[in-house]
Amino acid sequence: MEEYLKYLMKQYGQLVYSICLRHCGNPFDAEDVMQETFLAAYKALGSFDRQKEQAWICRIALNKCLDFLKNVGRRQIPVEDTYFAEEPESESELPEQICLRKESDKAVQRICSSLKEPYGSVAVAHFYEGRTAREISELTGMGLKTVQTHIFRAKKMLKEKLERSRGDTYG
Repeated sequence: MEEYLKYLMKQYGQLVYSICLRHCGNPFDAEDVMQETFLAAYKALGSFDRQKEQAWICRIALNKCLDFLKNVGRRQIPVEDTYFAEEPESESELPEQICLRKESDKAVQRICSSLKEPYGSVAVAHFYEGRTAREISELTGMGLKTVQTHIFRAKKMLKEKLERSRGDTYG
């Protein structure tokens, strides 16, 4: 039986591979499905009458391809479209806009956090979290004027950092 399987692999290996490649779409999956095809053929050799072997092996390959494609459909592979689809729908913003806003929010948080204290925490609270000077004052116990001064200085520092980074990018 092993000799006959070797014969089938030598005789129809390229044909089975081309069927698998055409249906699976990439060479890695095609090789896997091709191996499954010959394994299934080996298991069925006892009941095979050895008539129309090309049609028989091609039918096994096609069935294995269909099984593979069914299983691929069940796997969740994140792609750009599903990433945007996971975002909550908003009537005023498109999914791409929501994604870009989130990315810019992360950048704001990152740059605000990079400031030395106490400016960093005040900048995060004000520019990222959207808190007012009064709210920050109440949360931190700092005086309102102190918080306002920290916000003013943090804004100036952020502006300088952004101008430097633009100069590095475009200069």
